[in-house]
Amino acid sequence: MDLKNGSVVTEFILLGFSVGWELQFVFLVTFSLIYGATVLGNVLIMVTVTFSSSLHSPMYFLLGNLSFLDMCLSTVTTPKIIRDLLTEHKVISMWGCMAQMFFMHCFGGAEMTLLIAMAFDRYVAICKPLHYRTIMSHKLLKGFVILSWTIGFIHTMSQIVLTVNLPFCGPHIIDNIFCDLPLVIKLACMDTYTLELFVIADSGLLSLICFLLLLVSYTVILLTVQQRSSGGLSKALSTLSAHITVVTLFFGPCIFIYAWPFSSFAGNKILSVFYTVITPLLNPIIYTLRNEKMQEAMRKLWFQNASSTQKKF
Repeated sequence: MDLKNGSVVTEFILLGFSVGWELQFVFLVTFSLIYGATVLGNVLIMVTVTFSSSLHSPMYFLLGNLSFLDMCLSTVTTPKIIRDLLTEHKVISMWGCMAQMFFMHCFGGAEMTLLIAMAFDRYVAICKPLHYRTIMSHKLLKGFVILSWTIGFIHTMSQIVLTVNLPFCGPHIIDNIFCDLPLVIKLACMDTYTLELFVIADSGLLSLICFLLLLVSYTVILLTVQQRSSGGLSKALSTLSAHITVVTLFFGPCIFIYAWPFSSFAGNKILSVFYTVITPLLNPIIYTLRNEKMQEAMRKLWFQNASSTQKKF
C-alpha cells in the first residue's frame, strides 16, 4: 500500500480545540484523568475476570474482551490528544494518520461484533437458561472473539486500502482532534464522491444496522420474559439495562458521524471526544456499578492480595 506519486503531503495539521490556553489546560487535566481512569478501570475488569473463579462464565469472558477493546480504542487517540494540548502546532505524519484511522476502525468494528455476541449471550441466558452452558461453550466463545477481530480487520482494511492510495497534494488541515476518515478523504486531490458513499455504507450503515439489530434482540428478550412471567420482566430489564446503555453510548456517535453525508456531522468534535475519550470509560463504570457480582469479586480479589502482601512482610 503505497501512496500515489501525486501525493506531496507528508503530514497533516490538526486544528484541535480552538480555545484559549486556560480552557486547553482544563481539557488537558480532564482528558488525562479520564484516560488514566479508563486504563485503570478496564485493566481492573480484565484482571478481576481472569483471576476470580466466580466470574469464569461466558458473560464475564466477553466483558473482559470488551474492556480490552475499550482500552485499545481509547489509547489510539487519547494520548495524542493530550500531547497536542501541550503544543501549539498539532501535527501528525501521513502514516501516523493512516495508522490512527486503521486501528480506530479495527477496534471499533471488533467491538460492534462483540456487542452482538454479548446480546446473544444474554438471550440464551434469559430465554434458554437450561441449555445455557451447552450453547455458550468455550469453543463458541473463542469463535466469537476470533470473529470479532476478523470482522474488525476486514472492516478497516476495506476502507484504508482505498484511502491510503489517494493523492494528497493540496490542503492538509484537519478540523478535528484526531484523524477521522471522512475528513481525511475530503482532502484528497480528486473526486471522492464514490469513496464517501462507500464509507457511509461500510461504517455508517453497518453501525445503524447493528444498533437496530441489537435493539430488536433486546426487545425480543423482554417480550419473551414478559410472556413467561411478569415478575421476571423487571429482573430481565435490570440485567439488560447496562447492555442497552453501553450499546447506545457506543453506536450513537458512530451513526451520527458516519451514517450521514460528510458535510453534516463529520467535523463534530463533541461527538469525536465522546466516542473516543468518554465512552471507553463509561463502559466499565456502567458494568461495575450495576453488577453486584463484579463488585463482590473485586473486593475479594483486593482482600486476597492485601492479605498475601501482609504475610510476605
